[in-house]
Amino acid sequence: MPRISYVNGRYVAHRNASVHIEDRGYQFADGVYEVCEIARGFIVDMTRHLDRLDRSLSELSIDWPMHRSALIVVLREVVRRNRVRNGLVYLQVTRGVAPRDHPFPAGTRPSLVVTAKKIDPEALRHKAEAGVNVITVPENRWDRVDIKTVGLLPNVLAKQKAKESGAYEAWFVDPDGAVKEGASTNAWIVTNEGILVTRPADHGILRGITRATLFNVAARLGLRIEERAFTVEEALSAREAFLSSATTLATPIVAIDGHPVANGHPGSVALSLRQAFFEIAEKSPA
Repeated sequence: MPRISYVNGRYVAHRNASVHIEDRGYQFADGVYEVCEIARGFIVDMTRHLDRLDRSLSELSIDWPMHRSALIVVLREVVRRNRVRNGLVYLQVTRGVAPRDHPFPAGTRPSLVVTAKKIDPEALRHKAEAGVNVITVPENRWDRVDIKTVGLLPNVLAKQKAKESGAYEAWFVDPDGAVKEGASTNAWIVTNEGILVTRPADHGILRGITRATLFNVAARLGLRIEERAFTVEEALSAREAFLSSATTLATPIVAIDGHPVANGHPGSVALSLRQAFFEIAEKSPA
């Protein structure tokens, strides 16, 4: 069955989907996006994703492309038309099409693109059960990474470096050696006392939706969380390290820069968080 995408009011064959060459997302990366997991026929944590979309749009002074309730209808329709039961639904909003000029254009209508694709949940499970490797790279992004913009070139370069190194992810690290977050994930460790540690999301990292839900999961499992910075050295000496995102949920990290974390095998805390995640996350019918 051919994929179907939504582009500015029309459902079109994915292979024919396109936007104008003067769309400001293309010219300036002047736009934002969200990615929601689809699991077992449900869109996961949709409310939190749309709340974050609202914040991102507000921070960039971009209008909603349509009413929130209408956008939910579009998301569900794209998922339905693509018959996705397990996968991802992606939405992108840009400031719209206007002659190329840096200041905000007046009266431009925002552009909206929505796509969905299937992902094999068994492949993701096997990856989590095996654990993944990460490398570290110096932080070189702009200061407002708390906004989920489409300006992701530093993340792309970090991901490419990870791929060339045989790793799954790259962690951005401050000059003081503190871990910020991954190129497309949030970063966590579990101390030898069993405390979960992740960097505060008030500045310097993206407030991950899966990260937020994992706080609820941890509370249900009776696990304590500390929001504070941690170094690469602390991660290497921790009981566990793991990463989180809508695509990875909680996935154990078994090595950092080629050095094993703990015994070099996936940790039980990360796997228990992963196992309990779906039961606690918000589930909206697709």
